[in-house]
Amino acid sequence: MMAVALLPLQLRASEAPAEELDIPEIVLEHLSDSYEWHIATYQGHHLSIPLPVIIRSENTGQWHFCTAHSLPDGFFFNHEAHGKIYEQMPDGTIVRPYDFSITKTVAGIWIVVIVLIVVFLSCARWYKKRNMTSEAPRGFVGMVEMLTMTIHDDLIKSSIGEKHYKPYAPYLLTVFFFIFTTNLMGLIPIFPGGANITGNINVTFFLAACSMIAINLFGNKEYWKEIFWPEVPLFLKAYPAPIMPVIELFGVFTKPFALMIRLFANMMAGHAVILSFTCVIFLGWSMGTGYGLGLNTFSIIMLLFMNLLEVLVAFIQAYVFTMLSAVFIGLAHKEHHEG
Repeated sequence: MMAVALLPLQLRASEAPAEELDIPEIVLEHLSDSYEWHIATYQGHHLSIPLPVIIRSENTGQWHFCTAHSLPDGFFFNHEAHGKIYEQMPDGTIVRPYDFSITKTVAGIWIVVIVLIVVFLSCARWYKKRNMTSEAPRGFVGMVEMLTMTIHDDLIKSSIGEKHYKPYAPYLLTVFFFIFTTNLMGLIPIFPGGANITGNINVTFFLAACSMIAINLFGNKEYWKEIFWPEVPLFLKAYPAPIMPVIELFGVFTKPFALMIRLFANMMAGHAVILSFTCVIFLGWSMGTGYGLGLNTFSIIMLLFMNLLEVLVAFIQAYVFTMLSAVFIGLAHKEHHEG
């Protein structure tokens, strides 16, 4: 599927055969965020959807609303900073302005949100029409119910505990379906798919920060007691140094950090591997017919395997993120047990 996404690059490569195919650059270009949604390239013409660019000038304080093809004077794309917009001041210095642009990642998030709203409202409409009768849902509605109840009952309820799970269930279900849908949309190589949303560390940072707030803001006193005054020998928690409290406090930040890195690294790595195997197809033909046939056969087999594997990984990563968040929330609601 990802081979379609690289078609524009190969058309450009065919127009300039003397240029060497730079696989790392191509992969990084597709994994990075952008200020437009590229669809295809045909005979040197780029078909792209322009996205709103919203920037504030550090020089004049004026807000500018434009597109990537109509930047105001003084603004430019800094390719050394992953294509971000920078501004050149009158004294020659280069600064990063306030940038609230609707990038490809942001647009992709909105698309996922719209998809989720449509899916769950349509399922809710089915239940409303049936008036909660004994009739079991079938087809797509039945699949959504099965997935929802699996996450709700077997994961959230069992990980947090029947006494405390209800306030957190809406958040954790939202996180699961957002990550799962985002991962699946990222495997679609053409618009409205193809955005590398969960492969963007800013997105995974925000999700991990939300889980961190849910864990620590609503943790009970027993949870905080285990951090600052755990039931260990006195020399480990007070004298000569508070070793255990420091370690436990450090764990407050390492838990969400692990959530952030795990989701980001796995999704970015999967996209990078698929794009790399796709590039190998065109690299083989540039080396000759013999190499092309051999490398094409190998790359196509690996592409089919990787795409099927990524569908499984899309579910696993959403499940693992939700499960670990639920487990950490459950640990924040410890009950006191007398020794």
